[in-house]
Amino acid sequence: MAAMRQGRRVPAGRTHHPGTDGGGAPGLPEGFFAPVRGSLAGIVVLSLVGAVTSVIPFIAIVELARALLPALSGGDVDDSRVWTVVAVAVVALFVSFGTAFASGMVSHLADAELQLSLRQRIIRHLQRLPLGWFDARTSGTVRKMVENDVIALHQLLAHAIQDVVTAITVPAIGIIYLFAVQWQLALAALVPVVLSVILYALMMRGGAEKFAQYDAATERLSGASVEFVQGIAVVKRFGQVGRSHRRYRDQMRQYVDFIGQWTRETAALQSVTEVVTSPVVVLVYLLAVSTGLVSTGAADPIDVLPGLLLGLGLTGPLMKLGSSAQFLRDAAKAQESLAAFFALPPVTQADTPVMPQGHGVGFERVSFSYDGQHQVLHDIAATCAPGTVTALVGASGSGKSTLAKLAPRFYDVTQGRVTIGAADVREIPSDQLYRAVGFVFQDVQLLRVSLRDNIRLTRPDATDEEVQRVARAAQIHDRILRFERGYDAVVGEDANLSGGEAQRVTIARALLADAPFLVLDEATAFADPDSEAAIQAALGELTANRSVLVIAHRLHTIVGVDQILVLDDGRIVERGTHAQLVAADGRYGRMWADYQANHARSLPEEVD
Repeated sequence: MAAMRQGRRVPAGRTHHPGTDGGGAPGLPEGFFAPVRGSLAGIVVLSLVGAVTSVIPFIAIVELARALLPALSGGDVDDSRVWTVVAVAVVALFVSFGTAFASGMVSHLADAELQLSLRQRIIRHLQRLPLGWFDARTSGTVRKMVENDVIALHQLLAHAIQDVVTAITVPAIGIIYLFAVQWQLALAALVPVVLSVILYALMMRGGAEKFAQYDAATERLSGASVEFVQGIAVVKRFGQVGRSHRRYRDQMRQYVDFIGQWTRETAALQSVTEVVTSPVVVLVYLLAVSTGLVSTGAADPIDVLPGLLLGLGLTGPLMKLGSSAQFLRDAAKAQESLAAFFALPPVTQADTPVMPQGHGVGFERVSFSYDGQHQVLHDIAATCAPGTVTALVGASGSGKSTLAKLAPRFYDVTQGRVTIGAADVREIPSDQLYRAVGFVFQDVQLLRVSLRDNIRLTRPDATDEEVQRVARAAQIHDRILRFERGYDAVVGEDANLSGGEAQRVTIARALLADAPFLVLDEATAFADPDSEAAIQAALGELTANRSVLVIAHRLHTIVGVDQILVLDDGRIVERGTHAQLVAADGRYGRMWADYQANHARSLPEEVD
């Protein structure tokens, strides 16, 4: 491979988080509801007015009965009072309907504004997060945040606020009026309310733990669903439907079992609560109490009418408050989840950007920890000279993948530094860094767009001729032409690719990017023999005249590389060429001997 120019070192610049004060911890975003704060106040006021006016017609019925009662004994009726009560009731009805409509309109418009604001902020923050954040999470995590969490806030804003205001205001006004008219019946009307509160509290014992389990089960099922849907076309074509369904079925079964167990545990109390709050049961109970009060002379018949009219409306709003409490809990969890997401530090950017001078890569006394406590890499020192291939080998968990992902800034080092062209990768602007560093990993990621757009993802302005040129080099052009729509075929719709074919599309993408330094997680580790030959040919094109850092699984693929680094427990324990390491008869020599023994019996297997 032709050597590439190696540049001089440029002085380091101070770095900062985008969107912060320039050097401190990343600032938390302003309150979620700041864009709709005025609308929130309007929703509360409108809901309150609507709740109050919704009770007035029932009170008007009682007062109208009192006004008309003298007519039963031949007495005079106060016409002005009757018409006043009727007018108040009619106005209250119109105001109640009008405020309900206005509150619903304002809440849904505010909800649309909030959802737009939140989703825009989520996308902006996702764009600034390090690649390692995505590497460590499933697509279900992102989907839960973008969809479920935002929808939970939709339920709060569009429905729960109105329901909570109504559920508190209506019973409060009703109880106050009942105590003013007939206190014994008011106390009796409170009994179903108190019982329903007690039963609900008993039903929700241990609810915090259950809801945490529910959230975890939902996230797992969401991730499994997304993975299943994304891969269904490919696995159906290649006869792996049963296997592909397994994880989805297992997660669905666990979810259903959990929901079923929780339902069985709360079913008895739920049934009792529904009986206690049933309008028929409450009406029969209040009729019995009213009959007793009238028969004993403790109340006049007209005095029990408010209890019968308003008492029925006390438990209904409370049950709605129970469902609203679930919305409030979901919204609180969503807000907590989104706040934690927005608090994630974005990739730092240098105040004084530095451009790489050359393409040599250096690891200078590099140590790394994922959690700040347990070191994964220890004092790594290595150099990848321009135009050479360096292979990383070692047992599973030795730190190969972690080390390889430091150059493209999936993660930032804990100590030391990683350089490209003598410039610290943390000081290179992101757009320049990804022009200098390309990567191809075993976990193939294709978008549900045309094959042409998948290939030119790294260079949207690439011409059709350039796309086809790299597709030929990646040994995938002929396969693409076999699709009815060729390069316009959409992945997952009319372009169903095997794993090896999808890998060759990502290699074509990397070829089009034309980055001078390439990080390669050996793409043939799990390929079938036919795909392996095509992928190896494509990789030959990809690695030509580039500096390459390859994570090696099959030792026969790295016999001719320029340098092999042997890792163990996050440390480089051996380094040299294949011939040098075999002659040294150390760890690599034993790995090679074991590999040859296995290779003699079967196809090459992954070194672990």
